[in-house]
Amino acid sequence: MIQRIQTLWLFIATAFAALSFKFPFYSGYKIPTDPVGNVNELLASSHMLLLLFTAILVAGCLAIIFLFKNRKLQLRLTVAALFISAINVILYFTQLKKYTSGNIALTAVFALAIPLLLFLAARGIWKDEKLVKSLDRLR
Repeated sequence: MIQRIQTLWLFIATAFAALSFKFPFYSGYKIPTDPVGNVNELLASSHMLLLLFTAILVAGCLAIIFLFKNRKLQLRLTVAALFISAINVILYFTQLKKYTSGNIALTAVFALAIPLLLFLAARGIWKDEKLVKSLDRLR
């Protein structure tokens, strides 16, 4: 059902993935130094692969929320989204090589928390599946 705890985890993961389009992961100076010395920000829309994986995460997590009637498929897609989010975090850190100096932004927590939230959602779905199987044995 939609009021399960994993729905909350999936919704927060969706919100965090969407917020990573607006808020930076990293702020600093790029290697080909700008003569003006402008600070560049690493957003989800800064690189094509980051944009693609983050958009897949937003759409996927939102779709997974509404698959509550098919828990097996919901669990599989949540695990797939977990791997995509891990790849997304790896892509963020590989993009840091393009910067000479700077700092990881506080809002990087959004991108770093998504795999944890998806893990918690998968664990909740797994527990629900086990509960339904145990109730089926009692009947």
